[in-house]
Amino acid sequence: MAVEIERKFLVKGDAWRSLGQGKLYRQGYLASTQQRTVRVRVAGDRAYITIKGKSSGIARSEYEYEIPLGDAIEMLENLCDRPLIEKIRYRIDYQGLLWEVDEFMGENHGLIMAEVELADVDQSVVLPEWIGEEVSADPRYYNSNLAKHPFQSW
Repeated sequence: MAVEIERKFLVKGDAWRSLGQGKLYRQGYLASTQQRTVRVRVAGDRAYITIKGKSSGIARSEYEYEIPLGDAIEMLENLCDRPLIEKIRYRIDYQGLLWEVDEFMGENHGLIMAEVELADVDQSVVLPEWIGEEVSADPRYYNSNLAKHPFQSW
C-alpha cells in the first residue's frame, strides 16, 4: 500500500517567494467522504487522478496515476464538485526536504500553506523561518474540505 506522510503549516511573510518557481494547479473532487477522497488534478501540462484514504494522524493511504490532460479538463469542468481548488504551487528545497508552498486563489484567496512529505511519522524536520502554525491535525485545511468550505467563508 502507498502511504502519504505529510505535515501542513501556515506560511508567514514573503521570504519564501524568491526560493522557488510557481506552477498553476487546478483540482476538483469526484468524491469526498471521511473514508476516502478521489481527486482530479491538472498541474501545468500534466494531469492526475488521486485516491486517498482516511487520515490516521499525519499518514494515509494514497494512490496517484497520470491520466490524459484532456480527460482531466473534462472531469474538472463537468464532474467535480464546486468550487474547484486553484492555487500556485512553489517547490522549495530546504535542509534536505522538499517543501510545497500553496498560494490559493479564487474562494480560498488569502490562504498560503506549506506542506512537507516525510518518510516516517517520527522524522524530524527543521522548519524554515517562513513557517508558521502547524495545521496538520486541523481538517479545515484539507484541500477536500477547502472545496466544501472555502477559506473566505470562515
